[in-house]
Amino acid sequence: MTQLHLAVALDGTGWHPASWREPGARPAEILTARYWADLVTEAERGLLDFVTFEDALGLQTSAFHLPDDRTDQVRGRLDAVLLAAALAPLTSHIGLVPTTNVTHTEPFHLAIGIASLDHASLGRAGWRPQITSRAADAAHFGRRTTPRLTDEDVRDPELIAARLRELFGEAHEVVEVVRRLWDSWEDDAEIRDAPTGRFIDRDKVHHIDFVGAHFSIRGPSITPRPPQGQPVVTVLAHASTPYELAAAGADVVFVTPRSRADAVTRLGEFEQARQRSGRPAADPVRAFADLVVFLDDEPGRAAERKRRLDELDGSVFGSDAAVFTGTPGELADLLLEWQAAGLDGFRLRPGTLPHDLAAITGGLVPELQRRAAFRTAYEAGTLRGLLGLPRPANRHARATEAAG
Repeated sequence: MTQLHLAVALDGTGWHPASWREPGARPAEILTARYWADLVTEAERGLLDFVTFEDALGLQTSAFHLPDDRTDQVRGRLDAVLLAAALAPLTSHIGLVPTTNVTHTEPFHLAIGIASLDHASLGRAGWRPQITSRAADAAHFGRRTTPRLTDEDVRDPELIAARLRELFGEAHEVVEVVRRLWDSWEDDAEIRDAPTGRFIDRDKVHHIDFVGAHFSIRGPSITPRPPQGQPVVTVLAHASTPYELAAAGADVVFVTPRSRADAVTRLGEFEQARQRSGRPAADPVRAFADLVVFLDDEPGRAAERKRRLDELDGSVFGSDAAVFTGTPGELADLLLEWQAAGLDGFRLRPGTLPHDLAAITGGLVPELQRRAAFRTAYEAGTLRGLLGLPRPANRHARATEAAG
């Protein structure tokens, strides 16, 4: 049996908007390093491949596309890249994957931030580029406006993608620029030879000279090439346009199926986007399915817990991803069933923290291990190694070899 890859998506006190009111939640600590260190070290104890950190340029809202004035839900968060960097020295194996906005952030800053995280973590950094879906966020910067989604748009991922297509086109360029900046230093550009006084080989530090529809960037980066060469790029994709972004530039794609049959359909749509992109079949992309999970050992208890949280929030919680309530054994059954559709792994979104994270590491992981479906020890020191992804050769080194 091919073993699964597992990740968790961490956000606040959990993905349910009333999770902060759950017994055992720690809402007073969500802006502290200790809170996040406890979560990530627990995830590492469970041998998970990586954790992702949510982020946005506006306060959390109950609506996907509009700000709100609610005061009964968690609002406020830490910067995801800075948080990941703070956690890097407290962990040793697990991958750290922050989300960053690419619509209002310069690609040069994104490139050096993620490269610095890869250096700080000794090769465990990933990155989830995310476009702006809320037009109101543009007011924080005053340099541009972005399309305003309507209530009708948000009922259909394809309508959302169509309305935001230009921003996805810009995101394509951001990912390409960032990857080129990561390669702007060759691996052996730093000589560090004190007797001769040579710290770098200037011939191995390159301008990228990128000119696109949205950016004109000279380079090089100020940060030497990351330990992984290219940190792992991940993209969450619900529709055809984001599939194109993932197909062209991602190492990991997160899809949101509702069933095994739906997983087959979505993976097929992604593969079609990949073929249209011209990306070589030999260039691997790992496919993960997202699931929101509420887990308890006693049958029925997780569903009852979710119903209680729904009552506290005043509405039935739903998500862009499927919502699972059940036991760790029942979730293991589902994951293995869906794996057969062609999925490499799953990114689980704990409904409440720390409860559902502990249920993943202490219940689901041992159950999968008993079925020989998950690792029993970390087998690599980098995130690429954990995911079975090769370390890419530097594009400038390849060009030099080809010329020679």
